[in-house]
Amino acid sequence: MTAAVAVRHNFETAHRLPHLPGKCVSLHGHSWWTEVTVMAPETEDGLVVEFGPFKAALRQWIDFRLDHGVMLGPDDPLLPVLREHDCKVYEVPGWPTVENVAAMLAVAASSALEGLQCAPGAIVARVHVAETHVNAATWIAP
Repeated sequence: MTAAVAVRHNFETAHRLPHLPGKCVSLHGHSWWTEVTVMAPETEDGLVVEFGPFKAALRQWIDFRLDHGVMLGPDDPLLPVLREHDCKVYEVPGWPTVENVAAMLAVAASSALEGLQCAPGAIVARVHVAETHVNAATWIAP
């Protein structure tokens, strides 16, 4: 039996996309929501992953690195300025588009899953990230 479970979390983070035309060139913030789905091809005891430890690990990663901070691309000229002023800044590979944030959270969630009690073959199968109520992206495991 294939089974899947999902956990949700939200965080407040600013970003900017200076490589794209339009208003997202400016530094601005969102109330981001993410839903991470873990899937297992079989569950012997009906458990995909223990919710408590997985949620704690995922939320700790997000809260420590992203919540009430700024996500910037590695080539953003604001990066050294904000760090110089002790701002919480996280470098997103490429640029902090909602698509790249979903992929980044998939890597973080996969790391959080390692070492936890879970079904054999359990993987992060999907990460959905919404930066607003109308703008979202979904990363799906290859």
